[in-house]
Amino acid sequence: MKTTVGHESRARIAKMTFASVYLHYVAKVEKKGRTVDELHRVISRLTGFKANDRQALIEDDATFEHVFAEAAGNPDASLITGSICGY
Repeated sequence: MKTTVGHESRARIAKMTFASVYLHYVAKVEKKGRTVDELHRVISRLTGFKANDRQALIEDDATFEHVFAEAAGNPDASLITGSICGY
């Protein structure tokens, strides 16, 4: 089943800060037996952000709107077929 994200959901997600979700990312990957280093590599591959960029996003309380506007993106992004929470 494919879920379409509505305008209200997109607006809510866009206003969330990367810092507010980052620790949840860390907890999730560790719960799944993965490492924070693996998480960082995934974030870097998807966004093009390096460690100092990622830290600045956290310290500056950057919103996801800002994160995605600044992300270089991965040229192979179209090959990603999974979803997160139905999105």
